[in-house]
Amino acid sequence: MSTGPASPLSTGLTAPWLDAVRWSPDGLVGAIAQEAQTGKVLTLAWMNREALARTASTREAHYWSRARRRLWRKGESSGHTQKVLEIRLDCDNDAILIVVEQEGGIACHTGHERCFFLRLEDGHWKDDEPVLKDPQDIYGHG
Repeated sequence: MSTGPASPLSTGLTAPWLDAVRWSPDGLVGAIAQEAQTGKVLTLAWMNREALARTASTREAHYWSRARRRLWRKGESSGHTQKVLEIRLDCDNDAILIVVEQEGGIACHTGHERCFFLRLEDGHWKDDEPVLKDPQDIYGHG
């Protein structure tokens, strides 16, 4: 899904609003996805310029995978897309908040509602939220 220099968004990648973001030395910015109805923080992911530009133009969350080194649209394999209602930049210009409607109620690849399902309790991380769907049922074997 990653595109080269001939991307249809290339001209939009030089927009002044993108220049206002304080990108890290590796060209990324942290992006927090927050569920619009509940206010729950769903995940922290990374965006490069193209991911943020695509998110703004399509109103669907796009992220940069540091592990896979490629652009991806949230839900492209799980079906659990994020419809973007708002995009906000923090006061230091180095973090993005996207307010979303989470399709299917699952944001995490583990099958949990959100990625922040571990809570520190007595010096140990405790999984205190249910798995809504088995990840193998979401992604299959592989």
